[in-house]
Amino acid sequence: MPAISILIADDFDDTRELLRLLLEAEGYVIREARDGREALAVARDQTPSLALIDISMPSLDGWGLLKELRADERTRSIICVAVTAFAANQDRQRALDAGFDAYISKPFRAKELIDLVKKFVRKDDDARNTDRAVGEGAS
Repeated sequence: MPAISILIADDFDDTRELLRLLLEAEGYVIREARDGREALAVARDQTPSLALIDISMPSLDGWGLLKELRADERTRSIICVAVTAFAANQDRQRALDAGFDAYISKPFRAKELIDLVKKFVRKDDDARNTDRAVGEGAS
């Protein structure tokens, strides 16, 4: 099975580095972007399985990035997780209502982040295996 690719979109170097170290230790292939425009280009070029998206980024914020990803056939199915310092219940609901698949607030616990990523990656992998099995059975 090929390695699972995750895009980290955050304008803070320290946050990207922390996320990268945590996720690489779990065996994920990491792509990074410093702002929304760079993240959009990486997503269109490399189509990661999951994207961790900071809401407050320069150039194109997380809301705008999500909108662009969902509008593009190539990137529509990427699992998008809002990673933000906005921690109120209404912020979480706003992110989910906007189309994010999940929400995690900063600061986060490493185990909480890893568990969330594993949950979504497992679902995505299960869906791909089901699609493959259906495709194989149709011949």
